[in-house]
Amino acid sequence: MKLNQLKDNHGARTARTRVGRGLGSGKGVTAGRGQKGQKSRSGVAIKGYEGGQMPIHMRLPKRGFNNPFAKVYATVNINRVQRAIDAGKLDAAQTVDAKALRAAGLIRRKDMDVRLLAKGEITAKVAFELASASKSAIAAVEKAGGTVTIVSATVDAAPAPADTASA
Repeated sequence: MKLNQLKDNHGARTARTRVGRGLGSGKGVTAGRGQKGQKSRSGVAIKGYEGGQMPIHMRLPKRGFNNPFAKVYATVNINRVQRAIDAGKLDAAQTVDAKALRAAGLIRRKDMDVRLLAKGEITAKVAFELASASKSAIAAVEKAGGTVTIVSATVDAAPAPADTASA
């Protein structure tokens, strides 16, 4: 077989049906939209409309809660950190922080704080400086001889001014 003999299986590529191209095409006149009515016209968007009945997405109860103030972290498991150290992408002698993890390709987002999680095992003695870490991750790192320091990436609010009551 040669490159010029390659071809698709029969029916693998079908041409788009061109509607509204005359009576003989089978899709002429109404172009497959049926007769009259709102949906036969152009520019109609009635996705959730049920003919005046309350739509199902409005009949069903709301569930759960989305906290707009929740802190979202970029997560890194300790087994991925160990793999990066073994591959030479991370230096165990240096302090591992969000910048080092980003340079090693373990996280992508620049604007997110990092949380260390305990999936897998770590054998290298590593010092971490991260915004958050699970208790089990801290225990695993300390068992291997390393340390985990929680640093606040967000700037704390200024202290409230002292009350100066006049006598």
